Amino acid sequence: MTLPAAEGSVRFAVIGDGGTGKRHQFEVADRLVEAHAQLPFDFVIMLGDNLYGSERPEDYRRKFELPYKRLLDAGVRFYAALGNHDEPAQRLYGPFNMNGERYYSFTKGPVQFFVLDTTDLHVKQVEWLRRELAASQARWKIAYFHHPLYSSGERHGPDTTLRRILEPLFVEHGVSAVFAGHEHFYERIKPQKGIAYFTSGGAGKLRRGNIRDTPLTAAGFDRDRSFMLVEIAGDTLSFQAISRTGETVDSGTFPVRAQ
Repeated sequence: MTLPAAEGSVRFAVIGDGGTGKRHQFEVADRLVEAHAQLPFDFVIMLGDNLYGSERPEDYRRKFELPYKRLLDAGVRFYAALGNHDEPAQRLYGPFNMNGERYYSFTKGPVQFFVLDTTDLHVKQVEWLRRELAASQARWKIAYFHHPLYSSGERHGPDTTLRRILEPLFVEHGVSAVFAGHEHFYERIKPQKGIAYFTSGGAGKLRRGNIRDTPLTAAGFDRDRSFMLVEIAGDTLSFQAISRTGETVDSGTFPVRAQ
């Protein structure tokens, strides 16, 4: 564990594209449980594609409740964003903590999270985000959603339309970090306009060898499935990316953006 485990810090895990219900998802979940024993985090943010395929009640159990049972039993809360493979009805599922909304925000200590539905980013949602960011008094502002604004992935790559809409708001209102899924690997982008961008879409699916050689990538891992741990203490965010086998594939720190 590379994170400082500082007293009173905000600690969370990051998973994306995990909802397969298959062996690899369970193995990543095992590493999450081990990480929780070393660094007790309070919650997990989910970056979309929470359930692949059918979404019957038994699918929620097989693709979410069983893999993460030990974390749920320990009181860890999950906060989901919708991905392109997700039905909007997921917003009504209590353990996803979406309160019936396709986009929403929540606060943990000095950190406010802004959760977007980038599959259907209509004008009403953008105006909501603008108001929420402008009104926020949080020291740390973090946004997360499914489709990455920056990516070196060969399969999908960056969503430049979303970037044109969202990035000016993030820059103007002091967002420090952005997390996305969709690409089935881990990538940390070199800071863009002072913002840290992460892709963590390998909690269940993998697109092996898909990260292209571009100037964007500060670090990347596309050889196995993975997840992230994040800790915020004072003006510093510490992060660690961990593979399905327990290998640390990236870690580091960065400061809060000045507002």
